[in-house]
Amino acid sequence: MKGKILFFGNYFLDFYSKQDTKTKEKIDFVLDLVRNVERVPIKFLKHLEGTDGLYEVRVSTVSKNIRIFSFFDEGKLIILLNCFVKKTDKTPKKEIEQGIKLKEEYFVEKMKGK
Repeated sequence: MKGKILFFGNYFLDFYSKQDTKTKEKIDFVLDLVRNVERVPIKFLKHLEGTDGLYEVRVSTVSKNIRIFSFFDEGKLIILLNCFVKKTDKTPKKEIEQGIKLKEEYFVEKMKGK
């Protein structure tokens, strides 16, 4: 696929900078898969049902499950949004709402830039 990953705001980078080295390595591994593999297994990238193209990048370590909300723009451009450590089976509604809000803000900013 050879997608390009961009960050919207500092949400991802702020989260990433607070992680330990092993967790950063695992996040890097999963993002590399998302960027380079044609069909990413659902274990690593899943569409969130009931949303308009919002995905969660799924990173699992021994001690935590990390979710990074993202979406595709222009086919191969992956935009990373907010992240959180998942503590329950269901993805918290407030996290999904934040991801949807950030995705909308991205497109507003993009339209202003044109």
